[in-house]
Amino acid sequence: MTNYIWFKTQKSAFHHWPDAPKEVKYLSVKHRHLFYFKIHIEVHHNDREIEFHMFRNPINEYIQHWEENLESSSCEMLADRLNNFIHKRWPNRKVIIEVSEDNECRTVMKYSNQ
Repeated sequence: MTNYIWFKTQKSAFHHWPDAPKEVKYLSVKHRHLFYFKIHIEVHHNDREIEFHMFRNPINEYIQHWEENLESSSCEMLADRLNNFIHKRWPNRKVIIEVSEDNECRTVMKYSNQ
């Protein structure tokens, strides 16, 4: 069994998809989203060696310092960026990161970080 803790946060930012197909060409223009994040990290026992706030606070600070214009970053790219930060601080743990645009369309990325 794998145990996880998780928390949610959000950030308002702009991005665009330069190579958007013609059916969704409007996505190639810079547009705003409220990006929602749900971040899970593996904990190794029931007396959590990572306390919720010890996990939440540095990640919240990191995300809030991201530039407002995320350029052509996709939700998957944002998850990868966040996972790199998490892996440096808490190595050798499974991580699951969900990123959504406006809490409607979502990606789920699972990382083993071994």
